[in-house]
Amino acid sequence: MLLAACTSSVPASGPTAATTPAPTAAPSPTAPPEPENPWGPTAAEVAAATADAAELSDEEVAGQVIVGRLHGIDPATAEQLVADLHLAGVMITGASVASLEQVRALGAGVQDAVVSSGRDWPGVVSTDNEGGLVQRMSGAVGPWTSFPSFAVAGEAAAAGEPRLVRDAHTAMARELRASGVTVNWAPVADVTVPGQDVTIGSRAAGSDPATVGAAVVPAVRGLLAGGVLPAVKHFPGHGSLTTDSHLALPVHEADAEHIAATELPPFADAVVAGVPMVMVAHVDVPAWDPGVPASLSPEAYRVLREDLAFAGVTVTDSLGMGALAQIGDAGDVAVGALRAGADLLLNPADNAVAHAGVVAALEDGTLERSRVDEAAGRVIAMMRFQAELAAAAGPPGEVGDGAAAAEALRVAAR
Repeated sequence: MLLAACTSSVPASGPTAATTPAPTAAPSPTAPPEPENPWGPTAAEVAAATADAAELSDEEVAGQVIVGRLHGIDPATAEQLVADLHLAGVMITGASVASLEQVRALGAGVQDAVVSSGRDWPGVVSTDNEGGLVQRMSGAVGPWTSFPSFAVAGEAAAAGEPRLVRDAHTAMARELRASGVTVNWAPVADVTVPGQDVTIGSRAAGSDPATVGAAVVPAVRGLLAGGVLPAVKHFPGHGSLTTDSHLALPVHEADAEHIAATELPPFADAVVAGVPMVMVAHVDVPAWDPGVPASLSPEAYRVLREDLAFAGVTVTDSLGMGALAQIGDAGDVAVGALRAGADLLLNPADNAVAHAGVVAALEDGTLERSRVDEAAGRVIAMMRFQAELAAAAGPPGEVGDGAAAAEALRVAAR
């Protein structure tokens, strides 16, 4: 019947019976839908950045999803590392901080390498400045302000002073930006369990999820206002664990419902507040993916993307930590994290091996090029957004200007 119907529509004879079909208008391009929780770049900007990533060579796109490990304090070493491996940027640890002038030179070297490569987005010059015990740039090593631990921010937020938490983190961001830093791996969104927690402690804003969220949100907003990108960590939560992931793989024995109720709320609060990055921890969650670190677990990234509706950049915790010792070499770890859903690989144990592993996986099909383009596209869009944030924030001021904001935060917590 279908054939008969089709045949009956054919003209009976000759060209005079033929009709010229009306031209079909080309469909107008539609912008990608905006995510449920905006995180900085628009959906169209992410799509454009992903298209830019697709134009990169395998070697270039592999570098664009890696933030490299630094050895020593020489700015030339950092510049050469980024140039040779096409890296997104570097992480400055305490061992790479000698002085304000040296840190500035290091950051400038990274940006020089980025510009020389033809990129129109900034490099990731990153550090851990949480305040308290984990502050790579503090008064102990240079002219920077020493900010109090994040536990103090939690006390101030609980006392009804979230504005002071925001102000302190804006001041911190301005000092970091004045030092050449574009990304701060903070704030901590873990919920500590005193007597059980072996590694977070005062790095957390408290032991109550609501209090932690009340400190995390203004901290995120303050860092953004100062022109520096924050990353909440350590998803899905490290504050109740009895093993330090720097040394071995912790196991989070709680069921999924308990994790959702007690560990994830501060991360969810940060996502709603527009945090651009979430750092995924090396924590085994048997309720999600038994025996697999969350940083390499597709289910962990699914929870983050689908259950928390996070659309921004997922970054691994440092890939040189003891929790990953049994996974394989730096290349195996890098490929596994990208396949699972990571967008940015932080601090590989060996930068060159990690980069070569990603390139090889792209060449042999172990990694889909579209997955790496997606990851790199988010990173590129985020760094273009960082440039806009910095321009909007204006001149950062002088390093050391944050002392008053830090003291106000301490006073509010007393």
